[in-house]
Amino acid sequence: MNVRKMSLLALFIALSVIGAAIKVPAIIGSVALDAFPALLAAVFFGSGAGAVVGGLGHMMSALIGGMPLGPLHFIIALEMALLVSLFAALYKYGKKILAGTVFLIGNAFVAPLPFIFLFDFTYYIALVPSLLIGSALNTAIAFIAVPRLNPILKGTYHRGEVKG
Repeated sequence: MNVRKMSLLALFIALSVIGAAIKVPAIIGSVALDAFPALLAAVFFGSGAGAVVGGLGHMMSALIGGMPLGPLHFIIALEMALLVSLFAALYKYGKKILAGTVFLIGNAFVAPLPFIFLFDFTYYIALVPSLLIGSALNTAIAFIAVPRLNPILKGTYHRGEVKG
């Protein structure tokens, strides 16, 4: 990994920390705008970079929110990393709408499924609306930002031509 790529990833992680401070009203205080920088990193730098930004972004969001679920946030960070990697893979093959849809459904409905077993179904039902809103906002911001950032990042390190 070269210095330029590490610097850009640090920038996207910093954007994720800023997004982590912008909370979506929720029962749990860690639903935030921390995922869109991970989606951007996934588009511009690949699934591994996006996964790192997604996982670290969630951990920072949870930390800013007071870690309401304690060590369970590590599971959520792993889920976020996997969802961002899947988004990157689908986006890479030109399936943009599918990538956004899979991320939205995965983050809002699939990722919180373990909490049905850890807590109960009512917790899941209470969590889904805020996760759906947060996921939709993060995905929309990413889709709006990609074509605008592509000309700027074209001269830097990113994998191939991004079709905005």
